[in-house]
Amino acid sequence: MGQERGRTTRRRLIGAAVDCLAERGWHAATMLEIAERAGVSRGAAQHHFPTREALVVAAVEQLAEEQIAELRRRSAELPTGRARTLPVAEMVLDLYTDVKFRAALDLWVAASHDPALAAVLAPLQARVGKEAHRVVVELLGADESRPGVREAVQATLDLARGLGLANLLTDDGRRRAQIARQWARMLETAV
Repeated sequence: MGQERGRTTRRRLIGAAVDCLAERGWHAATMLEIAERAGVSRGAAQHHFPTREALVVAAVEQLAEEQIAELRRRSAELPTGRARTLPVAEMVLDLYTDVKFRAALDLWVAASHDPALAAVLAPLQARVGKEAHRVVVELLGADESRPGVREAVQATLDLARGLGLANLLTDDGRRRAQIARQWARMLETAV
């Protein structure tokens, strides 16, 4: 029972950290704020996560797992063959428009000014990026041994992040849909 309670507390802390990062940003996401949101004491929070950076790593890992799981869940509903390219492009581009992307973005900006946070976040983001790339290759049925395919998949992820930035201040859905259609045509040729 104690181990289960510990796992439950960790999940609550990670969930509270994700919410706090998304709503208030890195600088407001203190251990005290996160602990209060999770309904635990600061001491209990620090028992599970000795530093805010450790909690953020767990939160980013959780965000990444949720995004990959969402892609996989939605991929089961997609058509096969070339008809799959547009829905995959739309899924990937939409992935970077939600509150989870906003939380990750705030961390990237904070890490660009905070060497300690960057040291923790950079290797994690590299691992998450590789996994996202691998999943998009899988969803597209792409053969990365062909010249240009790896770059086309990476460009898809880079484009998605850029469009996610454009969506931060205003709803950019209509323009993103047009770009997704054009990008899907280009991907069909490239992959």
